[in-house]
Amino acid sequence: MPVRIPAATRGEVFCFGAAGVSAFAPFYLMAPGAEERIVRQTAKWAPRWERNITFFKSPVERGIQRVTPPVARTVQRVEHRLPLEKVAQRTDKAIHKGIDKMAARIH
Repeated sequence: MPVRIPAATRGEVFCFGAAGVSAFAPFYLMAPGAEERIVRQTAKWAPRWERNITFFKSPVERGIQRVTPPVARTVQRVEHRLPLEKVAQRTDKAIHKGIDKMAARIH
């Protein structure tokens, strides 16, 4: 019995679509007349996009205002718990030691 491949989820379809668009965009833009097509499509769709964006703008702003304080507190808590300064200093020392070793080998 052949093994069936499960149906793609919405997220997978979105990721594959975005990958396809980003992979083929340079070829589309190199084609002759691409600039004129982009100008024509932008003139056609921009007013519709602006109307739709204003529909989503206020709910998104309210959501961001609601989420911002807890996220900021969480970031501050995590920053205080993590020894970021020590890690950065150790990494800097390791990089300098590596450079010094390579310089000693060269000379």
